[in-house]
Amino acid sequence: MTTFELLAHGLVVALQPMNLLYALIGVTLGTAVGVLPGIGPALTVALLLPVTYKLDPAGSLIMFAGIYYGGMYGGSTTSILLNTPGESSSIVTALEGNKMARAGRGGPALATAAIGSFVAGLIATIGLAFIAPAVVKLALSFGPAEYFGLMVLAFMTVSAAFGESTLRGLTSLFIGLLLGLVGIDLQTGQARLAFGIPDLLDGVEVTTLAVALFAIGEALSVAAARGGDSTIQAIKGSVWMTREDWRRSWKPWLRGTAIGFPIGAMPAGGAEIGTFLSYSVEKQLAEKPEEFGKGAIEGVAGPEAANNASAAGTLVPLLTLGLPTTATAAIMLAGFQQFGLQPGPLLFVSNPQLVWGLIASLLVANLMLLVLNLPLIGLWVKLLTIPTPWLYAGILMFATLGTIGANPSTFELGMLLAFGLLGYGLRRFHYPIAPVVVGLILGPLAEQQLRRAVAISQGDPSVLFHSWIAIGLWVLAIAAVVIPLYLRWRGKDQVLSQLGGDSD
Repeated sequence: MTTFELLAHGLVVALQPMNLLYALIGVTLGTAVGVLPGIGPALTVALLLPVTYKLDPAGSLIMFAGIYYGGMYGGSTTSILLNTPGESSSIVTALEGNKMARAGRGGPALATAAIGSFVAGLIATIGLAFIAPAVVKLALSFGPAEYFGLMVLAFMTVSAAFGESTLRGLTSLFIGLLLGLVGIDLQTGQARLAFGIPDLLDGVEVTTLAVALFAIGEALSVAAARGGDSTIQAIKGSVWMTREDWRRSWKPWLRGTAIGFPIGAMPAGGAEIGTFLSYSVEKQLAEKPEEFGKGAIEGVAGPEAANNASAAGTLVPLLTLGLPTTATAAIMLAGFQQFGLQPGPLLFVSNPQLVWGLIASLLVANLMLLVLNLPLIGLWVKLLTIPTPWLYAGILMFATLGTIGANPSTFELGMLLAFGLLGYGLRRFHYPIAPVVVGLILGPLAEQQLRRAVAISQGDPSVLFHSWIAIGLWVLAIAAVVIPLYLRWRGKDQVLSQLGGDSD
């Protein structure tokens, strides 16, 4: 089948009434959590993991993807109107967007962000559909040594791409790998790190860990922090863009897409890097560079397009190789495993209806988001008036009830609290959260592939480098540490130097 035929079959799945409902719920929730500062799509998907435990896998994953896309859209609203990014990838949008809002041009800023996100999401989703089969064909030739190299690449990716310190990322990863050792060893039948507790023989529940780290840990972190309220900028004048705004926006939309999608698709990618680079490129190519720092529409259009293009890009390594490159992708990986599915090349062979239905649903979700964001902007702004104590009390209650519903056990509730305190401690000392979840999920798989490779070679460790594919994966693993550090330094250094120049 051609890619267009596969997409057409996927659209048949995505346009089923129940899947349309799941997509609508996902994009609505995603937009809402994107608007609310501090509550991102990763936290929301983690909260919904136990709730969707017995639902249809295709519908649940479509809803999770909708939340991911919606969160990218909604993050721009608080960046522009409140100067408080809902997502880390929306930091750059606040630089120019809030200046536009203060100058009475909040409407056009929101419009260019929404339309740019739609254009980027549409192009990037089509790119995902065409690139994924090629990656799958390559990955089907993998043996145990190549798969172990792939897992090492994933470990290096999450260690370097999340947080500001590679060492902290590695520390979080090793916590996850340690938790992955808990339970019965499938090859020897011996209990490991169970300490005589029967509930630990089956290992640590991924859903419990994800909910605890992202939801409980975030709620405790917010409760411990003290901060003042920010002023919401009122939307003055028309929400629609002028002809001049369109003329200045369409090229940044395309450039942002071209920058964001490849960086998101890289095993060492992530939306934050792409948005910084897009902002830097737009300032260098701008017709009126003197407007940057004072409310240049290109500084909103480009980064927002890069932001959404990278969201589709991160699904390339997730679906084809099982590599998560963002926190939300890590939680979506846990969602796949919750339904007994392992993202990777075999998923395209064993369950093509689900994979292509998920990809096609992104096109539908993208259109839904455009309709939801522009006319209902007033509704999303009202969400910012919800008192923070109410919001996080609701999150704590929802997390607890969801865990009880999925696994009614006193011990599991104790684990939820313990991991919640771990999540708070990690945030308190600026350690990334996602590598812990990735270590728990991929650690046992990496161990299994390593054992198989060494058993086939009768104990010869050189088997891990016996093919050019394996060597290439090890080289990529090293690059996954070096490249994000360089890109992050280069992009942020340029932005900060520009901001310093503007403030002089």
